[in-house]
This record gives sequence, structure tokens and C-alpha cells, in this order.
Amino acid sequence: MAKYRKKPVVVEAEQWFPGKHIDGVNPGGDIVFDGLKKWVEPNGKYYISTLEGDMEVSPGDYIITGVKGEKYPCKPDIFEATYEKVEQKH
Repeated sequence: MAKYRKKPVVVEAEQWFPGKHIDGVNPGGDIVFDGLKKWVEPNGKYYISTLEGDMEVSPGDYIITGVKGEKYPCKPDIFEATYEKVEQKH
């Protein structure tokens, strides 16, 4: 089997925790119907829409903005094993 190395691409990322606003991370809810009307009741979970569909976001996940502006969550251990901080020149 052939082996491949990830191209060095710089991405933006921000670690998410409840109460912190990051564009695209939204609270989830369950649709409730009482026979007359329906509404969304918060379920305490948070989600982000990705190219692969909605994904649940957990406290501490990094929200990565990809090279085409797409956003997706990444678990902290995977993020730290895959990415290193880039020093920005001013």
C-alpha cells in the first residue's frame, strides 16, 4: 500500500466551550409535538453543519476552518497530534 503525507496547509482553529460563540456552532433541540403545535426544545447538545452533514460538538473540541471556508470539529487529542501553532508575522 502506498503512503502519503499531509500537505502543509495552515488552517484557522478555535477551541470551543459552552458559552463561547463560534460561527456555525449552534445549540440542538428535539422537535416536540403536542398534537396542536410543534416546537424545538433544547437538548443540551451543540452541532455544526459540515460538508458531511451535521456533527455534534463537545466541550473542548477545536472548530477548524478549512481551506475552502468549511468548518468542522476535531477532538483535542487528534488536533494536538495533527497540528502545531504557527507564529504569525505582523
